[in-house]
Amino acid sequence: MVPEAQLEKTEDGLVVQGDGWFVLNARESRWYHADGRSAYCDFEGEQDFAEVGVNVQVLEPGVPMSMYHWEADQEDFLVVSGEALLIVEGEERPLRAWDFVHCPPGTKHTIVGAGSGPCAVVCVGGRAHQDGPGWGGYSVDEAALRHGAGVEAETNDPREAYASVTKREPAAYRDGWLPGS
Repeated sequence: MVPEAQLEKTEDGLVVQGDGWFVLNARESRWYHADGRSAYCDFEGEQDFAEVGVNVQVLEPGVPMSMYHWEADQEDFLVVSGEALLIVEGEERPLRAWDFVHCPPGTKHTIVGAGSGPCAVVCVGGRAHQDGPGWGGYSVDEAALRHGAGVEAETNDPREAYASVTKREPAAYRDGWLPGS
């Protein structure tokens, strides 16, 4: 029988402790945020989802979800509210609520907030290669650079790719990040 994981209340929201199943509302979970960066909901807490990563990200207009990159594992995205711009394989595609984006392994991509308000995106990704040297990398792309989501030189080191970006810090949920709040 799989035990239930415990939820610990912190000043930044509920954090999952230990292994096991759990139920956690995104508005009650710990988030990470920094000005000029997307806010993301940390469902994993102190667990480490070894097979599939899941989070919710909220993007303000013009704010990128990540630096333009590719991964050795599949990633998928579901826009649940707002508008965004997908940059994929050097092309720009507008996204709106309920658009689904599938990125097979090796697909170069990022998403940037668009429109006049926040955009909420559910993100799901495989984790088979997340900790290895062949996890993926950051590629130079003109469209990504135009939108503040690109690197000047190719690298597979996240510290290099995000060196000029403010680090997200733990944060409590803020009203307005998710629809219906």
